[in-house]
Amino acid sequence: MFTGIVEVVGKVVKLEQLDTSVSGGNGVSLTISGAESILPDCHIGDSISINGTCLTVTEFDSNNFKVGIAPETLRRTNLGLLTTGSKVNLERAMASGFRFGGHFVQGHVDTTAKIVSIEPEGNSLWFRFRVAQPEDEEPLMQYIINKGFIAIDGTSLTVNKVDYESSEFSIMLISHSQDNTIMTTLKVGDKVNIEVDMLGKYVGNIVHNSLNHKESNGLSRLDELVDSAIQKHLKNN
Repeated sequence: MFTGIVEVVGKVVKLEQLDTSVSGGNGVSLTISGAESILPDCHIGDSISINGTCLTVTEFDSNNFKVGIAPETLRRTNLGLLTTGSKVNLERAMASGFRFGGHFVQGHVDTTAKIVSIEPEGNSLWFRFRVAQPEDEEPLMQYIINKGFIAIDGTSLTVNKVDYESSEFSIMLISHSQDNTIMTTLKVGDKVNIEVDMLGKYVGNIVHNSLNHKESNGLSRLDELVDSAIQKHLKNN
């Protein structure tokens, strides 16, 4: 579990193809440098979020650490687009006993989004994103709401505008976040990792299952509600 508060910006210094017999496909390993501030309490097997993706530390020293990335993670995230020299947002797994500054972030990326526009306003920046909808999955835009939480490349941000027809949303990035994340290194057309608010997903799943569960009469709760509304309408007319 993470908070979406980026601790440090690291840099990719090495990419390697993983042994397919181990990874089960075309996985890769990443070695990240510039992470000395988050490694003093690191252990093999610990979780570190890289651009909002929860990954497992397999090797580390005082400044660098290494993780393996499975094929499914490469398909779901923007990590496959990283190259040597790419900057990445880093955050350790949340520790108990500390203030919780962001929101509940699992590090399980839902999809990617493309940057549509970047516009300045004062010392802040407006970013507009178009969300990619994964095939055969529930529409993700339903979980993105105005003034709700969203994690973009692992950064906890507030949604300020939503356009459901175009599958787009906007956030305003304050100067502190500009200085302490990778957001200002990005440009229009770049892809970012998106994790929608998990609480919204849980609620949506409960409501969906409740409404669509078939009773012994073969009807779902949704069917019964629609039938009741029709009967009420016919009775009143």
